[in-house]
Amino acid sequence: MALPPEKASELKQIIHQQLAKMDVHGRIREVLAETIREELAPEHQQLSTEDLIKALRQRGIIDDVMKELKFVTDVDEKERTSAPKPSTHFVDREPPLLKKTNIDPTRRYLYLQVLGGKAFLEHLQEPEPLPGQICSTFTLCLHFRNQRFRSKPVPCACEPDFHDGFLLEVHKDSLGDGSKMVDATTMLSICDPVHMVLIKTDTFGETTLVASYFLEWRSVLAAENGITNVAVELLGVGTESKVSVGILNIRLEMYPQLNKTLSPEITNTQFALERQKTAEKERLFLVYAKQWWREYLQIRPTHNVRLVKIFAQDENGVNRPVCSYIRPLRAGRLLDTPRQAARFVSVLGYERAPVIGGGAGKQEQWCTLLAFLCRNKGDCEDHANLLCSLLLGFGLEAFVCVGTKAKGVPHTWVMTCGTDGAITFWESLTGHRYIHRPINPDDPPLVEQPKPLYPYRTIGCIFNHQKFFGNCQPSDAVEVCVFDLHDESKWKPMSGEAVKSVCSPGATSSLPPFPPLCASTIDAVVTSNEIELQLRILVSEHRKDLGLSTVWDDHLSYLLSPALAAYELERTTSISAGNEEFQDAVRRAVPDGHTFKGFPIHFIYRNARRAFATCLRSPFCDEIICCRGDQVRLAVRVRVFTYPESACAVWIMFACKYRSVL
Repeated sequence: MALPPEKASELKQIIHQQLAKMDVHGRIREVLAETIREELAPEHQQLSTEDLIKALRQRGIIDDVMKELKFVTDVDEKERTSAPKPSTHFVDREPPLLKKTNIDPTRRYLYLQVLGGKAFLEHLQEPEPLPGQICSTFTLCLHFRNQRFRSKPVPCACEPDFHDGFLLEVHKDSLGDGSKMVDATTMLSICDPVHMVLIKTDTFGETTLVASYFLEWRSVLAAENGITNVAVELLGVGTESKVSVGILNIRLEMYPQLNKTLSPEITNTQFALERQKTAEKERLFLVYAKQWWREYLQIRPTHNVRLVKIFAQDENGVNRPVCSYIRPLRAGRLLDTPRQAARFVSVLGYERAPVIGGGAGKQEQWCTLLAFLCRNKGDCEDHANLLCSLLLGFGLEAFVCVGTKAKGVPHTWVMTCGTDGAITFWESLTGHRYIHRPINPDDPPLVEQPKPLYPYRTIGCIFNHQKFFGNCQPSDAVEVCVFDLHDESKWKPMSGEAVKSVCSPGATSSLPPFPPLCASTIDAVVTSNEIELQLRILVSEHRKDLGLSTVWDDHLSYLLSPALAAYELERTTSISAGNEEFQDAVRRAVPDGHTFKGFPIHFIYRNARRAFATCLRSPFCDEIICCRGDQVRLAVRVRVFTYPESACAVWIMFACKYRSVL
């Protein structure tokens, strides 16, 4: 591409200035004199240009010049709207700053910078990590109006070194706002908060929810120059929701700058009105819920022991109607079928809310969706709420069921109602599906009754984002339950209008918005290879300790792949396929007179050492890994299947073949 003459002369001038600034000419003269002294004195031969460039390169002068030159595109703010061709300049290297991305000048942005933390007193005694040492880290996750961000992990410390900037678009096409430029008054009516979740990851990769905070960003609309600094106090979660865990220093800035800012009185009045409106809606719903509960108890006195859950506490200890935890959630291109959605939810980790102290009582904590997804694990309620939301997004009529399993253990699961009246239970922790056929207790004894395969014993209520039903049948046993939701003698409904007043999107400013799902950042092939290599080393070391040599059969290892793919397909679709080909390939690979043994196992984490320790606890797997005999050949295959939110299913298969000597 040829440059116009004026640009070429401008470029020559800039290069000349840069070379003069670095005194490159002086350095070339020194090298020239030195080279002539060293190389020309004896024989007085000619010195070519190539010799000189070679000498300059050997002394690192050319590298120094190239390092100092930096290409950037420099476009004036005024010129940006007409989008001219950028001119190329060489500029001096600047000290590193927070990088600012290109922005569309016709839109409003909120630039949120996290400029360090302080008073994280739990980490007061934590020593400074050594270079290269693995240490616990903090990660900050943000959600604002369908946009999600994640900070770089920083080492846990009393004053964690957060230095990240996030460019939040105040107007999104997907929210129907178009590309209009909005003024401060219009933005004041956008009551979506910035939801911030702080996650701690320990040295083993285990995640803990530290804090969940809703940032009111609109104070920047009344700030001078459209910039404000905020010290955000983060409170703990669950039983520690009243205890401070630390402070984040946050800087908020509007782009482009506002022509006219609002007065603090206007913003404070708006916040007060929103709080008042929300409080009134929540008060009216509480009055209605109390009345509904009184009526429900009057049907049958034993109803007071049924698990009818109208409110649940979130991670911040706030009581919210259970229907507000559900919303139809579309996964875009990330999930293709309802069954794949069930598989995805089942590979998110299961962990009961932590309790300080003993006792059999279960600590209740229903997490907001962002906190659940960022931590990548949660209780059965979190799994059921997410699965129900995804099934609603796929167009099914889905409900969360609250009841008990064996031994009266409280549990939640998901139910879908077909247009033909068929009832299907979905276990969110395993992805299993069960068809429900009720037993009729009035049938004669000789009539054969269906045997339930599901683990559920009783059911107290069902709900989704629009409906809530209390079970008022004579028995709350699931096996005799009839799910005719239009029959009010079997299911007492709540008013749809009452549920909508506090649970529909935007109904109250206290409802946390639902985040979109994020694609996986895990490379399945690379991760599979890494785990497989680590397992080979662990097996070889284990056998060496037992005085056994290890010979790997790469061909046999490869032949195990179809089996692992078939196992995951079966978990997702309940369809088994490809077993005949796998068995045929193994028969061909194992000679006559030899024995083949294989052991598949499934994990939802990627820690090879932890997986190996679990495998050794199985006598079948231990038998393969510690196999003794003639011509023993070992094989291992790992296959990682990735899902949204960097969740994954890890399948491992150990196998061996050896000559049978009897």
